[in-house]
Amino acid sequence: MTTSSRRERGPLSEDLEHYFTAHPASAAERRELSVRLAGRDLPVEVASGVFSGDGLDRGTAVLLGKVPDPPPNGTFLDLGCGWGPIALTLALLSPAAQVYAVDVNERALDLLRRNATRHALGGITVCAPDGIPPDVRFDLIWSNPPIRIGKAALHELLQRWLPRLAPQGQAYLVVAKHLGAQSLQDWIASTWPELSVTRVAMDKGFRIIRVARIS
Repeated sequence: MTTSSRRERGPLSEDLEHYFTAHPASAAERRELSVRLAGRDLPVEVASGVFSGDGLDRGTAVLLGKVPDPPPNGTFLDLGCGWGPIALTLALLSPAAQVYAVDVNERALDLLRRNATRHALGGITVCAPDGIPPDVRFDLIWSNPPIRIGKAALHELLQRWLPRLAPQGQAYLVVAKHLGAQSLQDWIASTWPELSVTRVAMDKGFRIIRVARIS
């Protein structure tokens, strides 16, 4: 999202600034809480000005509860990592994997770095989107994508990352039904006919879309 686009939208509310702002203007209000990830209760640091800064959001919880366990190794991507529940789960379940976690929000990236260091999860690389080398391909992508950035920006985001699936690579996206899960699934299928696109689960008003490279 460009600066001019943000100006056209007017001032951002605190609950939306994490989608558009590298450096949130709101006070961080850092705090610690316990969340259940990968079958264990994990103390983590969260803050305002990041996505789901008060805990584990429902969509991510549905994703983590419904997707198959990741393979024991490979190169994984948490797209839109926030404070890190997806990346932390991937690293806990697959300690031999290389997990990239990306976000535009520097506060979120700092939180995830702290959380990964706290739990000795050295396989997580936390960075802004441009920090991942362009030749890296992903065996697995898990994401609660930022639907509220708007359709055009969301499509641009997915056009950047879904083509980077490795041969036999898979992506799992969780999307609320009322926020256009079916239309997004249809768009992905029409944009990449070489990919297999299916709905693999539904729960609590969310759908999980599986995108797989089959060759």
